[in-house]
Amino acid sequence: MTYDFSKLKEQIKETEEWLARELSGVRTGRATPALLDGIKPEAYGTRTPIRELANVSVEDARTLRIIPWDKELLKVIEKGITEADLGVGVSTDDQGIRVSFPELTSERRTQLSKIAGDRTETARVTLRGHRTDALKALDALEKEGGMGKDEVARLKAEVQKLIDTGNESLAALLDRKEAEIAQ
Repeated sequence: MTYDFSKLKEQIKETEEWLARELSGVRTGRATPALLDGIKPEAYGTRTPIRELANVSVEDARTLRIIPWDKELLKVIEKGITEADLGVGVSTDDQGIRVSFPELTSERRTQLSKIAGDRTETARVTLRGHRTDALKALDALEKEGGMGKDEVARLKAEVQKLIDTGNESLAALLDRKEAEIAQ
């Protein structure tokens, strides 16, 4: 009997994608619309992402321009950005909202690197949980008599290889983000 690694591989891939999304929200030297993805102001009775309420564009390297489709939402979006505490300047005019990102200081760069490291560690913990689940499933198969000890040991080694590969991918994502932050 063989063990199906597709569930574990899918979980590893989902963890990598989660980390990539989380790291895209960590600000670097350039302003990108992805930095506002985590902000969901209260609009029309529900929490709605800004990208569904307005057009977000890059005005220059450190400025984003938000033009809501419904001008009534200007104050709501502004309040959502302010409450998110991103350390940005927010100004409103009759057309929309301008979000200005200050120049990164060395202290802020260190802080951002720490945030990126924390999120990567959370992803690693998730991978360890997936590994534990897979190992428990293999132990259960052995106890049921579906596999021998040698087969289970070989499959456990294969699980570890998959987890190691996943950890390497997470480390590569973190290294790229830290290089971005350092620029």
